[in-house]
Amino acid sequence: MRAVIQRISHGEVRVKGETVGEINQGLCVMLGVLVTDGEAQCDHLAEKISNLRIFEDDNQKMNRSVKDIQGGVLAISNFTLCTENKKSGNRPSFILAARPEQAEPLYRRFCEKLKEFGVEKTARGIFGADMEVSIQADGPVTIWMDTDTNC
Repeated sequence: MRAVIQRISHGEVRVKGETVGEINQGLCVMLGVLVTDGEAQCDHLAEKISNLRIFEDDNQKMNRSVKDIQGGVLAISNFTLCTENKKSGNRPSFILAARPEQAEPLYRRFCEKLKEFGVEKTARGIFGADMEVSIQADGPVTIWMDTDTNC
C-alpha cells in the first residue's frame, strides 16, 4: 500500500457538490492499494499512521500522534498513487493498482483499523467516485509511506 499523509488543520471531501467527509485538525491520507497488497499490509499501515508522531508537543517537537491530539483522519482512496513509471514515455501505467474488487475492501478495512488503533474520528471519501478534496495544510508536513519499503 502507498500513502501520502498530510498534517492538516481542516479537510473536506465533496462528491457532486455534497460534503461526504470532513475533519478538523488531523491527517489527510491519500491511499493507494497495489495488486500485491493484502490484510497484513493494510493493518501495518493503519497502525503506523495512527501512531505517526508529526504533531508538536509543548516544546514544539514533533512528538505527538493524531491519537494524542484527539484529531481525525480524512482517508481518500487514490489509485493514481500506484503508478509504474520506470518505462519510457509520459503516460503513467496503472498496472500495479489493485482492481476495485480487491482495493475497496482493503480501503474499508484500513479505515476501520484506524478506529481500532485509537483514531476516533475517521472520515472518508467515496471509493471510485470523482471527488473534490480540500485541505488546509498545517506546516506543511507531508509524509510518503509504502509498505513495500517497510514503512
